[in-house]
Amino acid sequence: MARFTPDPTFYATAREAAGADPEKLAYVVTLNPGAATGRDGDNRPDALCTVDLDPQSSTYGQVVNRLEMPNVGDELHHFGWNACSSALCPWAPHPHLERRYLLIPGLRSSRLHIVDVKDDPRRPTIAKVIEPEELERKTGYSRPHTSHCGPDGIYMGALGNPQGDGPGGLFLLDHDSLEIKGQWERDRGDQNLAYDFWWHLGHNTLITSEWGTSNMVEGGVNPEILLSNGYGHHLHIWDLDARTHRQTIDLGAEHQMVLELRPSHDPTKAYGFVGVVVSTADLSASIWLWQKQSDGSYAARKVITIPAEPADPDQLPDALKPFSAVPPLVTDIALSVDDRYLYASCWGTGELKRWDVSDPANPVEAGSVRIGGIVGRSAHPASGALNGGPQMVEVSRDGRRVYLTNSLYASWDEQFYPEGIDGWMVKLDSEPGGDFRLDPDFFIEWPKGERPHQVRLQGGDASSDSYCFPS
Repeated sequence: MARFTPDPTFYATAREAAGADPEKLAYVVTLNPGAATGRDGDNRPDALCTVDLDPQSSTYGQVVNRLEMPNVGDELHHFGWNACSSALCPWAPHPHLERRYLLIPGLRSSRLHIVDVKDDPRRPTIAKVIEPEELERKTGYSRPHTSHCGPDGIYMGALGNPQGDGPGGLFLLDHDSLEIKGQWERDRGDQNLAYDFWWHLGHNTLITSEWGTSNMVEGGVNPEILLSNGYGHHLHIWDLDARTHRQTIDLGAEHQMVLELRPSHDPTKAYGFVGVVVSTADLSASIWLWQKQSDGSYAARKVITIPAEPADPDQLPDALKPFSAVPPLVTDIALSVDDRYLYASCWGTGELKRWDVSDPANPVEAGSVRIGGIVGRSAHPASGALNGGPQMVEVSRDGRRVYLTNSLYASWDEQFYPEGIDGWMVKLDSEPGGDFRLDPDFFIEWPKGERPHQVRLQGGDASSDSYCFPS
Protein backbone atom coordinates (compact mmCIF):
# COMPACT_ATOMS: atom_id res chain seq x y z
CA MET A 1 0.00 0.00 0.00
CA ALA A 2 1.30 3.46 -0.92
CA ARG A 3 2.36 5.73 1.92
CA PHE A 4 1.24 9.37 1.83
CA THR A 5 3.08 10.65 4.89
CA PRO A 6 6.81 10.47 5.67
CA ASP A 7 8.18 7.83 7.99
CA PRO A 8 7.55 9.13 11.55
CA THR A 9 11.23 8.52 12.39
CA PHE A 10 12.26 11.14 9.80
CA TYR A 11 12.75 14.57 11.38
CA ALA A 12 13.04 17.90 9.63
CA THR A 13 15.37 19.30 12.29
CA ALA A 14 17.81 18.02 14.86
CA ARG A 15 15.66 19.61 17.57
CA GLU A 16 12.68 17.48 16.51
CA ALA A 17 14.85 14.36 16.56
CA ALA A 18 16.13 15.16 20.05
CA GLY A 19 12.54 15.46 21.29
CA ALA A 20 11.42 12.07 19.94
CA ASP A 21 10.44 9.11 22.11
CA PRO A 22 13.26 7.02 23.57
CA GLU A 23 14.55 4.05 21.61
CA LYS A 24 13.24 0.60 22.54
CA LEU A 25 15.61 -1.62 20.55
CA ALA A 26 19.24 -1.66 19.53
CA TYR A 27 20.81 -3.59 16.68
CA VAL A 28 24.38 -4.76 17.31
CA VAL A 29 26.67 -6.51 14.84
CA THR A 30 28.93 -9.19 16.24
CA LEU A 31 31.96 -10.90 14.77
CA ASN A 32 33.37 -14.33 15.40
CA PRO A 33 37.15 -14.07 15.89
CA GLY A 34 37.73 -17.74 15.13
CA ALA A 35 36.32 -17.27 11.65
CA ALA A 36 38.04 -13.92 11.13
CA THR A 37 41.54 -14.76 12.36
CA GLY A 38 41.83 -18.53 12.11
CA ARG A 39 42.04 -18.97 15.87
CA ASP A 40 40.84 -22.23 17.32
CA GLY A 41 37.27 -22.20 18.49
CA ASP A 42 33.80 -21.43 17.28
CA ASN A 43 33.51 -20.86 13.53
CA ARG A 44 29.91 -19.74 13.45
CA PRO A 45 28.91 -16.87 11.14
CA ASP A 46 28.81 -13.28 12.33
CA ALA A 47 25.41 -12.01 13.41
CA LEU A 48 23.07 -9.08 13.90
CA CYS A 49 21.79 -9.13 17.48
CA THR A 50 18.67 -7.36 18.73
CA VAL A 51 18.88 -5.88 22.24
CA ASP A 52 15.83 -4.85 24.27
CA LEU A 53 16.20 -1.25 25.53
CA ASP A 54 12.69 -0.77 26.91
CA PRO A 55 12.93 -0.41 30.73
CA GLN A 56 9.31 -1.57 31.02
CA SER A 57 10.02 -4.84 29.23
CA SER A 58 10.61 -8.16 30.97
CA THR A 59 13.62 -8.71 28.67
CA TYR A 60 15.19 -5.27 29.19
CA GLY A 61 18.94 -5.32 28.77
CA GLN A 62 18.98 -8.71 27.07
CA VAL A 63 19.78 -10.01 23.59
CA VAL A 64 16.38 -11.11 22.31
CA ASN A 65 17.37 -12.30 18.84
CA ARG A 66 20.44 -13.34 16.87
CA LEU A 67 20.29 -13.25 13.07
CA GLU A 68 23.20 -15.23 11.64
CA MET A 69 24.67 -14.30 8.29
CA PRO A 70 24.59 -16.97 5.57
CA ASN A 71 28.40 -17.25 5.35
CA VAL A 72 31.34 -17.54 7.74
CA GLY A 73 34.11 -14.97 8.10
CA ASP A 74 32.44 -11.73 6.98
CA GLU A 75 33.71 -9.55 9.87
CA LEU A 76 30.64 -7.35 10.03
CA HIS A 77 31.56 -3.75 10.62
CA HIS A 78 29.91 -0.32 10.39
CA PHE A 79 26.35 -0.39 9.12
CA GLY A 80 23.53 2.05 8.47
CA TRP A 81 19.97 2.64 7.36
CA ASN A 82 18.64 2.72 3.82
CA ALA A 83 16.83 5.99 4.57
CA CYS A 84 16.73 8.58 7.31
CA SER A 85 15.84 12.23 7.93
CA SER A 86 17.80 13.39 4.88
CA ALA A 87 14.91 11.97 2.81
CA LEU A 88 13.04 15.18 3.67
CA CYS A 89 15.58 17.46 1.96
CA PRO A 90 13.63 19.73 -0.39
CA TRP A 91 16.07 19.45 -3.31
CA ALA A 92 15.98 15.62 -3.37
CA PRO A 93 12.81 14.61 -1.54
CA HIS A 94 12.00 10.95 -0.99
CA PRO A 95 9.21 11.08 1.61
CA HIS A 96 7.84 7.74 0.38
CA LEU A 97 10.89 5.93 1.76
CA GLU A 98 10.90 4.08 5.06
CA ARG A 99 13.63 3.48 7.60
CA ARG A 100 13.27 -0.21 6.86
CA TYR A 101 16.57 -1.79 5.85
CA LEU A 102 19.98 -2.04 7.48
CA LEU A 103 22.95 -2.26 5.11
CA ILE A 104 25.59 -4.37 6.83
CA PRO A 105 28.99 -4.76 5.13
CA GLY A 106 31.43 -7.59 5.70
CA LEU A 107 34.74 -5.77 5.90
CA ARG A 108 36.77 -8.93 5.33
CA SER A 109 34.46 -10.73 2.87
CA SER A 110 33.28 -7.66 0.88
CA ARG A 111 29.72 -8.95 1.03
CA LEU A 112 26.94 -6.46 1.63
CA HIS A 113 23.94 -7.77 3.60
CA ILE A 114 20.60 -5.99 3.40
CA VAL A 115 18.44 -6.76 6.42
CA ASP A 116 14.71 -5.99 6.72
CA VAL A 117 13.46 -4.88 10.16
CA LYS A 118 9.91 -3.86 9.20
CA ASP A 119 7.64 -6.85 9.80
CA ASP A 120 9.11 -7.83 13.16
CA PRO A 121 11.70 -5.33 14.44
CA ARG A 122 12.84 -7.79 17.11
CA ARG A 123 13.49 -10.50 14.55
CA PRO A 124 14.91 -9.01 11.35
CA THR A 125 15.36 -11.07 8.21
CA ILE A 126 17.91 -11.03 5.42
CA ALA A 127 16.33 -9.51 2.31
CA LYS A 128 19.32 -9.64 0.00
CA VAL A 129 23.06 -10.31 -0.15
CA ILE A 130 25.29 -8.50 -2.66
CA GLU A 131 28.35 -10.62 -3.38
CA PRO A 132 31.88 -9.18 -3.73
CA GLU A 133 32.02 -9.97 -7.45
CA GLU A 134 29.07 -7.66 -8.08
CA LEU A 135 30.60 -4.92 -5.96
CA GLU A 136 33.86 -5.17 -7.89
CA ARG A 137 32.15 -5.25 -11.28
CA LYS A 138 29.99 -2.20 -10.64
CA THR A 139 32.38 -0.04 -8.62
CA GLY A 140 35.94 -1.34 -8.79
CA TYR A 141 35.97 -1.32 -4.98
CA SER A 142 36.37 -3.90 -2.23
CA ARG A 143 36.12 -3.96 1.58
CA PRO A 144 32.95 -1.88 2.12
CA HIS A 145 33.18 -0.16 5.47
CA THR A 146 30.70 2.63 6.33
CA SER A 147 27.17 3.46 5.19
CA HIS A 148 25.22 6.73 5.36
CA CYS A 149 21.77 7.50 3.97
CA GLY A 150 21.83 10.61 1.79
CA PRO A 151 19.13 12.66 0.08
CA ASP A 152 19.94 11.22 -3.36
CA GLY A 153 20.90 7.66 -2.50
CA ILE A 154 22.69 5.39 -0.08
CA TYR A 155 26.40 6.16 0.20
CA MET A 156 28.96 3.56 1.23
CA GLY A 157 32.70 3.81 1.73
CA ALA A 158 35.26 1.18 0.73
CA LEU A 159 38.92 0.79 1.69
CA GLY A 160 40.33 -0.04 -1.73
CA ASN A 161 40.34 -2.38 -4.70
CA PRO A 162 40.00 -6.20 -4.77
CA GLN A 163 43.80 -6.58 -4.79
CA GLY A 164 43.95 -4.84 -1.43
CA ASP A 165 45.46 -1.59 -2.67
CA GLY A 166 44.17 1.96 -3.17
CA PRO A 167 42.43 4.04 -4.00
CA GLY A 168 39.58 3.64 -1.57
CA GLY A 169 36.45 5.67 -2.03
CA LEU A 170 32.68 5.82 -2.19
CA PHE A 171 29.93 4.11 -4.12
CA LEU A 172 26.18 4.63 -4.31
CA LEU A 173 23.14 2.40 -4.00
CA ASP A 174 19.63 3.24 -5.17
CA HIS A 175 17.15 4.13 -2.42
CA ASP A 176 14.31 2.12 -3.95
CA SER A 177 15.84 -0.92 -5.63
CA LEU A 178 18.82 -1.24 -3.24
CA GLU A 179 20.95 -1.95 -6.31
CA ILE A 180 24.51 -0.66 -6.65
CA LYS A 181 24.61 2.37 -8.95
CA GLY A 182 28.38 2.75 -9.24
CA GLN A 183 31.42 4.62 -8.06
CA TRP A 184 30.76 8.10 -6.66
CA GLU A 185 33.95 10.04 -7.49
CA ARG A 186 34.33 11.86 -10.78
CA ASP A 187 37.70 13.44 -9.91
CA ARG A 188 39.51 12.27 -6.78
CA GLY A 189 42.54 14.55 -7.03
CA ASP A 190 45.33 13.27 -4.76
CA GLN A 191 43.03 11.20 -2.54
CA ASN A 192 44.15 7.58 -2.19
CA LEU A 193 43.46 6.27 1.33
CA ALA A 194 39.91 6.17 2.67
CA TYR A 195 37.92 5.52 5.81
CA ASP A 196 34.93 7.54 7.02
CA PHE A 197 32.87 10.16 5.19
CA TRP A 198 30.20 12.69 6.10
CA TRP A 199 28.83 15.93 4.72
CA HIS A 200 27.48 19.41 5.26
CA LEU A 201 24.32 19.26 3.16
CA GLY A 202 23.68 22.98 3.50
CA HIS A 203 27.15 23.79 2.17
CA ASN A 204 27.45 21.30 -0.72
CA THR A 205 30.46 19.73 0.97
CA LEU A 206 31.52 16.13 1.62
CA ILE A 207 34.46 15.25 3.90
CA THR A 208 36.46 12.02 3.91
CA SER A 209 39.12 10.69 6.29
CA GLU A 210 41.94 8.14 6.02
CA TRP A 211 42.91 4.83 7.59
CA GLY A 212 44.65 2.51 5.13
CA THR A 213 44.05 -0.04 2.40
CA SER A 214 43.07 -3.59 3.34
CA ASN A 215 46.66 -4.73 2.70
CA MET A 216 47.77 -2.21 5.30
CA VAL A 217 45.24 -3.05 8.03
CA GLU A 218 43.90 -6.59 7.74
CA GLY A 219 46.91 -8.20 9.40
CA GLY A 220 46.82 -5.77 12.32
CA VAL A 221 48.85 -2.63 12.97
CA ASN A 222 52.02 -2.90 10.91
CA PRO A 223 54.89 -1.39 12.97
CA GLU A 224 56.90 -0.50 9.87
CA ILE A 225 54.00 1.39 8.33
CA LEU A 226 53.12 3.09 11.62
CA LEU A 227 56.64 4.20 12.55
CA SER A 228 57.23 5.50 9.03
CA ASN A 229 53.98 7.50 9.33
CA GLY A 230 52.46 5.56 6.45
CA TYR A 231 48.84 5.37 7.62
CA GLY A 232 46.34 8.08 6.80
CA HIS A 233 46.86 11.60 8.15
CA HIS A 234 44.68 13.74 5.85
CA LEU A 235 41.18 15.08 5.52
CA HIS A 236 39.71 15.55 2.05
CA ILE A 237 37.11 18.14 1.09
CA TRP A 238 34.80 17.44 -1.86
CA ASP A 239 32.14 19.20 -3.91
CA LEU A 240 29.12 17.07 -3.04
CA ASP A 241 27.10 17.77 -6.19
CA ALA A 242 29.97 17.68 -8.69
CA ARG A 243 31.63 14.71 -6.93
CA THR A 244 35.02 16.33 -7.33
CA HIS A 245 37.95 16.75 -4.96
CA ARG A 246 38.51 20.34 -3.80
CA GLN A 247 41.08 20.33 -1.01
CA THR A 248 43.47 18.16 1.02
CA ILE A 249 44.18 19.02 4.66
CA ASP A 250 47.31 17.43 6.13
CA LEU A 251 47.07 17.04 9.91
CA GLY A 252 50.77 16.21 10.10
CA ALA A 253 52.41 12.90 9.28
CA GLU A 254 52.81 11.91 12.94
CA HIS A 255 49.01 11.99 13.43
CA GLN A 256 48.31 8.46 12.30
CA MET A 257 44.91 7.05 11.37
CA VAL A 258 42.38 9.85 10.97
CA LEU A 259 39.16 7.98 11.58
CA GLU A 260 35.64 8.93 12.67
CA LEU A 261 34.07 12.13 11.33
CA ARG A 262 31.26 13.81 13.29
CA PRO A 263 29.85 16.94 11.64
CA SER A 264 27.52 19.43 13.26
CA HIS A 265 23.88 18.34 13.02
CA ASP A 266 22.84 21.92 12.24
CA PRO A 267 22.81 22.19 8.42
CA THR A 268 23.52 25.93 8.54
CA LYS A 269 26.92 25.31 10.13
CA ALA A 270 30.02 23.83 8.56
CA TYR A 271 32.22 22.39 11.27
CA GLY A 272 32.85 19.02 12.82
CA PHE A 273 35.25 16.82 14.76
CA VAL A 274 37.55 13.99 13.76
CA GLY A 275 39.49 11.59 15.97
CA VAL A 276 43.13 10.62 15.44
CA VAL A 277 44.13 7.24 16.86
CA VAL A 278 47.76 7.87 17.77
CA SER A 279 50.67 10.25 17.42
CA THR A 280 53.98 8.58 16.62
CA ALA A 281 55.68 11.47 18.42
CA ASP A 282 54.36 10.66 21.91
CA LEU A 283 51.59 7.98 21.64
CA SER A 284 48.91 10.58 22.43
CA ALA A 285 45.53 10.64 20.71
CA SER A 286 43.82 13.78 19.53
CA ILE A 287 40.59 15.30 18.30
CA TRP A 288 40.57 17.95 15.62
CA LEU A 289 38.03 20.59 14.64
CA TRP A 290 37.49 21.24 10.95
CA GLN A 291 35.70 24.44 9.97
CA LYS A 292 34.75 26.38 6.88
CA GLN A 293 36.69 29.61 6.40
CA SER A 294 35.49 32.97 5.12
CA ASP A 295 37.02 32.31 1.68
CA GLY A 296 35.10 29.02 1.31
CA SER A 297 38.06 26.74 2.05
CA TYR A 298 38.32 24.50 5.10
CA ALA A 299 40.91 24.38 7.86
CA ALA A 300 41.52 21.96 10.74
CA ARG A 301 43.23 22.35 14.09
CA LYS A 302 43.80 20.19 17.12
CA VAL A 303 41.43 21.09 19.98
CA ILE A 304 41.89 18.08 22.30
CA THR A 305 45.01 16.07 23.18
CA ILE A 306 44.75 12.88 25.26
CA PRO A 307 48.17 11.77 26.55
CA ALA A 308 49.44 8.22 26.87
CA GLU A 309 49.63 6.74 30.36
CA PRO A 310 52.86 5.23 31.83
CA ALA A 311 52.68 1.47 32.43
CA ASP A 312 54.80 -1.48 33.54
CA PRO A 313 56.06 -3.20 30.38
CA ASP A 314 55.26 -6.58 31.96
CA GLN A 315 51.56 -5.64 31.82
CA LEU A 316 51.65 -4.61 28.18
CA PRO A 317 51.19 -6.61 24.97
CA ASP A 318 54.31 -7.13 22.88
CA ALA A 319 53.47 -4.26 20.54
CA LEU A 320 53.62 -1.75 23.41
CA LYS A 321 56.36 -3.16 25.68
CA PRO A 322 59.15 -1.00 24.18
CA PHE A 323 57.21 2.18 25.01
CA SER A 324 56.37 1.49 28.69
CA ALA A 325 53.08 3.29 28.12
CA VAL A 326 49.47 2.73 27.14
CA PRO A 327 48.25 4.92 24.28
CA PRO A 328 44.63 6.10 24.56
CA LEU A 329 43.85 4.81 21.06
CA VAL A 330 40.81 6.95 20.27
CA THR A 331 38.92 4.60 17.95
CA ASP A 332 35.47 6.20 17.93
CA ILE A 333 33.87 9.54 18.71
CA ALA A 334 30.23 10.69 18.84
CA LEU A 335 28.53 14.09 18.84
CA SER A 336 25.13 14.49 20.47
CA VAL A 337 22.25 15.55 18.23
CA ASP A 338 22.07 18.97 19.90
CA ASP A 339 25.81 19.42 19.16
CA ARG A 340 26.53 20.03 22.84
CA TYR A 341 28.53 16.97 23.92
CA LEU A 342 31.38 15.17 22.23
CA TYR A 343 32.35 11.66 23.38
CA ALA A 344 35.58 9.79 22.71
CA SER A 345 36.34 6.10 23.24
CA CYS A 346 39.86 5.51 24.53
CA TRP A 347 40.08 1.83 23.67
CA GLY A 348 43.62 1.46 24.99
CA THR A 349 43.38 3.12 28.38
CA GLY A 350 39.78 2.04 29.00
CA GLU A 351 38.10 5.41 29.29
CA LEU A 352 35.09 7.13 27.77
CA LYS A 353 35.53 10.89 27.90
CA ARG A 354 32.91 13.63 27.50
CA TRP A 355 33.43 17.28 26.58
CA ASP A 356 31.05 20.21 26.36
CA VAL A 357 31.61 21.55 22.84
CA SER A 358 28.99 24.30 22.88
CA ASP A 359 31.97 26.41 21.81
CA PRO A 360 33.49 23.97 19.30
CA ALA A 361 36.89 25.65 19.32
CA ASN A 362 37.22 25.42 23.10
CA PRO A 363 36.03 22.04 24.43
CA VAL A 364 35.57 21.74 28.19
CA GLU A 365 35.89 18.30 29.77
CA ALA A 366 32.56 17.32 31.32
CA GLY A 367 32.98 13.77 32.55
CA SER A 368 34.97 10.56 32.31
CA VAL A 369 34.22 6.89 33.01
CA ARG A 370 36.75 4.07 33.24
CA ILE A 371 35.87 0.58 32.04
CA GLY A 372 38.19 -2.15 30.76
CA GLY A 373 41.53 -1.10 29.32
CA ILE A 374 44.80 -2.83 28.40
CA VAL A 375 46.23 -2.36 31.90
CA GLY A 376 43.40 -0.94 34.03
CA ARG A 377 40.79 -3.69 33.43
CA SER A 378 38.30 -1.43 35.22
CA ALA A 379 35.18 -3.23 36.38
CA HIS A 380 31.51 -2.55 35.77
CA PRO A 381 29.22 -2.51 38.84
CA ALA A 382 27.70 -5.75 37.53
CA SER A 383 31.01 -7.47 36.73
CA GLY A 384 34.56 -8.09 37.77
CA ALA A 385 37.59 -6.81 35.89
CA LEU A 386 36.94 -6.41 32.16
CA ASN A 387 39.12 -6.63 29.09
CA GLY A 388 38.61 -4.72 25.90
CA GLY A 389 37.77 -1.08 26.29
CA PRO A 390 35.23 1.50 25.17
CA GLN A 391 35.15 1.16 21.41
CA MET A 392 32.01 1.82 19.37
CA VAL A 393 29.98 4.54 21.05
CA GLU A 394 26.40 5.47 20.15
CA VAL A 395 24.27 8.24 21.63
CA SER A 396 20.48 8.34 21.83
CA ARG A 397 18.61 11.08 19.99
CA ASP A 398 17.83 12.94 23.23
CA GLY A 399 21.46 12.63 24.34
CA ARG A 400 20.66 11.04 27.70
CA ARG A 401 21.85 7.49 26.99
CA VAL A 402 25.20 6.34 25.65
CA TYR A 403 25.87 2.75 24.56
CA LEU A 404 29.30 1.15 24.33
CA THR A 405 30.76 -2.09 22.97
CA ASN A 406 34.35 -3.29 23.26
CA SER A 407 35.64 -4.95 20.06
CA LEU A 408 37.51 -3.01 17.38
CA TYR A 409 38.70 -5.27 14.57
CA ALA A 410 39.67 -8.92 14.92
CA SER A 411 43.34 -8.67 14.00
CA TRP A 412 43.80 -5.49 16.06
CA ASP A 413 41.97 -7.05 19.01
CA GLU A 414 44.58 -9.82 18.94
CA GLN A 415 47.50 -7.38 19.10
CA PHE A 416 46.29 -5.20 21.95
CA TYR A 417 44.29 -7.78 23.92
CA PRO A 418 46.18 -11.00 23.03
CA GLU A 419 44.29 -13.09 25.58
CA GLY A 420 41.15 -12.51 23.51
CA ILE A 421 38.29 -10.10 24.08
CA ASP A 422 35.23 -11.15 26.05
CA GLY A 423 32.39 -9.22 24.44
CA TRP A 424 30.29 -6.78 26.46
CA MET A 425 27.87 -3.91 25.99
CA VAL A 426 27.13 -1.24 28.59
CA LYS A 427 24.97 1.86 28.92
CA LEU A 428 25.83 5.21 30.48
CA ASP A 429 23.51 7.93 31.70
CA SER A 430 24.52 11.33 30.38
CA GLU A 431 22.53 14.14 31.95
CA PRO A 432 22.91 17.57 30.34
CA GLY A 433 24.98 19.66 32.70
CA GLY A 434 25.00 16.81 35.24
CA ASP A 435 25.89 13.18 35.87
CA PHE A 436 27.86 11.03 33.50
CA ARG A 437 27.99 7.49 34.86
CA LEU A 438 27.61 3.82 34.11
CA ASP A 439 24.13 2.38 34.52
CA PRO A 440 24.75 -0.33 37.16
CA ASP A 441 21.78 -2.38 35.92
CA PHE A 442 22.74 -2.58 32.24
CA PHE A 443 25.52 -5.02 31.40
CA ILE A 444 25.35 -7.54 28.55
CA GLU A 445 27.94 -10.28 28.12
CA TRP A 446 28.22 -12.10 24.81
CA PRO A 447 28.96 -15.82 24.64
CA LYS A 448 32.65 -16.67 24.68
CA GLY A 449 34.08 -16.20 21.22
CA GLU A 450 31.62 -13.58 19.96
CA ARG A 451 32.44 -9.87 19.97
CA PRO A 452 30.04 -6.93 19.59
CA HIS A 453 30.94 -3.99 17.38
CA GLN A 454 28.69 -1.19 16.11
CA VAL A 455 25.33 -0.28 17.65
CA ARG A 456 22.37 1.21 15.79
CA LEU A 457 19.29 2.43 17.66
CA GLN A 458 15.76 1.79 16.40
CA GLY A 459 14.42 4.97 14.82
CA GLY A 460 17.82 6.60 14.50
CA ASP A 461 20.61 7.86 16.71
CA ALA A 462 23.24 10.59 16.93
CA SER A 463 25.38 9.24 14.08
CA SER A 464 22.75 7.88 11.69
CA ASP A 465 20.84 10.93 10.41
CA SER A 466 21.54 14.26 8.78
CA TYR A 467 19.04 17.12 8.69
CA CYS A 468 18.18 19.67 6.04
CA PHE A 469 16.41 22.36 8.04
CA PRO A 470 17.77 24.52 10.87
CA SER A 471 16.28 24.04 14.32
